Amino acid sequence: MNGEQRRQAILTLLKNEKSPLSGKLLSEKFHVSRQVIVQDIALLRAAHYTIVSTNRGYLLNESSGITKVFKVTHTDEQIEDELNTIVDLGGEIIDVFVYHKVYGKIQGILSIQSRRNVKEFIQGIHSGKSSPLKNITSNYHYHTIKADSAETLHLIETTLREKGFLLPMDQWETETED
Repeated sequence: MNGEQRRQAILTLLKNEKSPLSGKLLSEKFHVSRQVIVQDIALLRAAHYTIVSTNRGYLLNESSGITKVFKVTHTDEQIEDELNTIVDLGGEIIDVFVYHKVYGKIQGILSIQSRRNVKEFIQGIHSGKSSPLKNITSNYHYHTIKADSAETLHLIETTLREKGFLLPMDQWETETED
């Protein structure tokens, strides 16, 4: 298999898989080094495929569904409840971001789609690998949420509001979004 064939096979795998595929898994499957996979991903991105790197691997970001940004706040102890609420209602947490007064927008790609993903994320936080991004902005932060319909996003918004997690967006925040 040459490089072009391998890249097409990687693209097919990414299209058919809803969970992230790790570089290690791809390198083992195609009997190449992980660095070759990294280069293949870079070439696919250069060919205008939107491939996102997460802490669990690569995802093809194909637009299916609609997204909305929510400004939220909660304690560290409430992170799991917030994330489970979103996925239980049919949402996917695409990212988390904050606006830092010095650094500007700081974003982390999450791609959390299930309770299992939530559990893995929480374990990562509790292991001491890192602290939640919200901690640098006095607990408020933003999530881009993807869902299959406006109704699902509305249900998520209503439930987050009822739980006290939702904050109103300021005018400058809605204008800044991509």
